[in-house]
Amino acid sequence: MKKVIVTMMAMCLTASLWAVELPNQGLGLQIGWAQPTLRVNDSNSPDTLNHHFHMNGFKVGLIYDASYIAGFGSSMGLNYTFGVYNGGWNQRNAYNTYPQDRQLITYNELEIFVDWQYKFEVAKETYLILYTGPTIQCGLGLSWRKDTRTDVIDPVTHLPTDEIITTRGDRMNAYNADGEDGFKRLNVTWGVGAGFQYKRYFLRGGYDFGLINPHKVADYSTGVHSRGRLDQWSIKIGMYIWYAE
Repeated sequence: MKKVIVTMMAMCLTASLWAVELPNQGLGLQIGWAQPTLRVNDSNSPDTLNHHFHMNGFKVGLIYDASYIAGFGSSMGLNYTFGVYNGGWNQRNAYNTYPQDRQLITYNELEIFVDWQYKFEVAKETYLILYTGPTIQCGLGLSWRKDTRTDVIDPVTHLPTDEIITTRGDRMNAYNADGEDGFKRLNVTWGVGAGFQYKRYFLRGGYDFGLINPHKVADYSTGVHSRGRLDQWSIKIGMYIWYAE
């Protein structure tokens, strides 16, 4: 799979460099909403990615776009993505309100994307766009923190009081961790999407499917945090700062 993705990216890069002498190409800036989504399993269901951590944030970057013949072409570029997950307070004990815990995740990465695309001209200088292609992501940071809160027990009645104690957990960098808590920095995805372009302005949105297991230790015999996938939703708006027709 990795060889296929690298080969396709090399082919697309070569075609884009060849297209430098062709018309209908541009270099632009884009910014928008992104939602990296980490999907993992647990010991109760080792074969199912039933835990989803949706990290909402933004994406900003550069895009180079070139058309070769009859609307067929490619786009490539570099993006920075940032996302935060705040899971809220979850009840740990089914019979008591407390203790509770919550997980907070902060994620940011740099990515290089290469897409094959087709532009349908629906009116003068107006296009509908379909695209698909691989992305290589390099994680800059993936920090994990778990907070807990408990109620105070009355020493006389041994019953919970109205006072609550919140304990802030230590932040862990998953890229530096070992064992089941460790994650790989490198991630590869395959994306599909659609867009709209009017003159120099464009809108693009799509979904990227994670292709590799992000866990450093993939011990399928235990089933604890052994399988996973890092996907991503995104919607971007942008403008070509240079465009040759």
